Amino acid sequence: MNGVRLALSWLTVLPVRGPDDVDRSAAGRAIGWAPVVGTLLGLGAAGLMWGLGAVGASWLLAGFVAVAGLALITRGMHIDGLADTMDGLGSYGPPERAREIMKSGGAGPFGVAALVFVIGIQAVSFAALADAGRWAGIVVAVAVGRVAVVLACRRGIEAAPGAGFGALVAGTQGAIVSTLWAAIAVAAALFTGNQWWIGPLGVVAALGVAVLLVRHCVRRFGGLNGDVLGAALEFAVAIAAGVFTLG
Repeated sequence: MNGVRLALSWLTVLPVRGPDDVDRSAAGRAIGWAPVVGTLLGLGAAGLMWGLGAVGASWLLAGFVAVAGLALITRGMHIDGLADTMDGLGSYGPPERAREIMKSGGAGPFGVAALVFVIGIQAVSFAALADAGRWAGIVVAVAVGRVAVVLACRRGIEAAPGAGFGALVAGTQGAIVSTLWAAIAVAAALFTGNQWWIGPLGVVAALGVAVLLVRHCVRRFGGLNGDVLGAALEFAVAIAAGVFTLG
C-alpha cells in the first residue's frame, strides 16, 4: 500500500504520510495509482456540487466551486503546472530559456489565458453534467486527468534537465499499466452520456490530446517535468468533461 499512500500524499493535501524513502520504483507505483486518487477526487467534486445544488445554488456556481475545491485539495499544483507550461511553450526561445521561464514562479499572458479557458471549460461542463444528472461524467472526467498522467510517464519518455519530480516519474509506467487504465476509463465512460459512444469519445479525445501535448513539450523542453504533467492533467479533465456534455 506504499504506492497508494504516496499517491495520496503527493496528489492531495490529505494528511496521509507516504514512505520515508522515495526512489523511482516507489514513485512509479504512486503514479500507477493516480487514477484511483482521481476517482476519489471526482467523487468529492460531484458530492460537493450535489450538496450545493440541494441548498439552492445554481449549477454554474457549483461548477466553479467544485473546480476551486479540486485546486485547493491538490495544492494548486496542476493549475500552476498548466500556467507554467503554456508560458514556456509561448516563449519561442531555446529549451533552456523555456525551462527558465517555467521556473520563474510568475504567470505570463499565455499562462493566464490557459487558466481562464481551461478552468472555465471545466466549471461550465461540470455544471451542465450536474444539470443533466450525469454525475458519473464528473467523476470520470476528473479520473481521466490522472490517467493522462500515467500515459505521460510511460516508458521512453525522458526527464528534462534539472527536473526534480519529472526525474522521479518519467519513464516509470509500462505499456500494460497504461493500456489497462485507458481501457478502464473508456469502459467507465459508457455510463456518462445519453448515447453510448459519447463517453468513450471524450476519453479518447482527452487522452489523445494529452499524449500529443506531452510529446510536444518533451521535444520543446528537452524532456518531461512536473509542470507538463499538470498541464496534461488539466487539459484532459477539460476535454473529457466538455465532450461528455454533448448529446
